[in-house]
Amino acid sequence: MHRLFVGLRPPPAIRALLLDLMGGVPGARWQSDEQLHVTLRFIGAVERPVAEDVAVALASLHAQPIEVALSGVGQFDTRGRAHALWAGLTPHAPLADLHRKVDQALVRCGLDPERRAYRPHITLARMKPGTAITDGFLQDHAALSSAPFALDHFLLFESHLGHDAASYEAVERYPLRG
Repeated sequence: MHRLFVGLRPPPAIRALLLDLMGGVPGARWQSDEQLHVTLRFIGAVERPVAEDVAVALASLHAQPIEVALSGVGQFDTRGRAHALWAGLTPHAPLADLHRKVDQALVRCGLDPERRAYRPHITLARMKPGTAITDGFLQDHAALSSAPFALDHFLLFESHLGHDAASYEAVERYPLRG
């Protein structure tokens, strides 16, 4: 089985900026440089023939490069308890359009369509619900921003689950060129 997702990697300067702001939340498991990405579509565990179909379907996508900027921070929570901290991206529309194209390509491979609303972000930290107080981090970095940066390709990743954290291996790279 191959545990797959489709994502975008921010450029090194943006990843460095994000790495510099990590800290100050006891109990948070901060992401490493290799883990920083924007998920376009989680696929999950699939057999090799489906993984091969996915790789071919993604190669058929046509989309323009995307220009975005970092825009604030936030958290995902369950019943008021934080389980992830993230950095936001703007504008959302080009990312949502690419997400939609990726989703349509995967549906043509026989995968179920994405049911959740798409919320583009870069996960900064994960935590067990209720173990971390994030208010200070959210206040300190509410104004996070960057100059616009280009995303000119997307990747098919395989996720390998480990004891401490998942590691991500890029298995295919797809240019964005219209």
